[in-house]
Amino acid sequence: MTISCLIVDDNDRFLNAAGALLERDGITVVAVATNSAEALRRAGELRPDVLLVDVELGHESGLDLTRRLMAAASVPQARVILMSAHSEDDFGGLIDASPALGFLAKARLSGGAIRRLLGDGHRVPG
Repeated sequence: MTISCLIVDDNDRFLNAAGALLERDGITVVAVATNSAEALRRAGELRPDVLLVDVELGHESGLDLTRRLMAAASVPQARVILMSAHSEDDFGGLIDASPALGFLAKARLSGGAIRRLLGDGHRVPG
């Protein structure tokens, strides 16, 4: 089964590198977004299987975006994986309290890690 993905991050270099890595790992990156408004619009249009959302989106919050995505009627059953260059521990309980499916450290980003999270909903250490 092919997994479609929307990546949301404010760093263009990361978006390019992550997109190439995931495509090599068999994940179809249908779009990228650099801010919340663009992410909400693209998610509603494309309805990807999973959204990878950076916790820190410049002046915006990936945690807030996750809540908005989960509440959006245009994105039914959104599955969001939060990601960061920082450790999950750096965010205290904020990630656990979020409606996200899980967390993935950017250094551990891979198609396999995404498949594991989608399969069992457990966080990938990092």
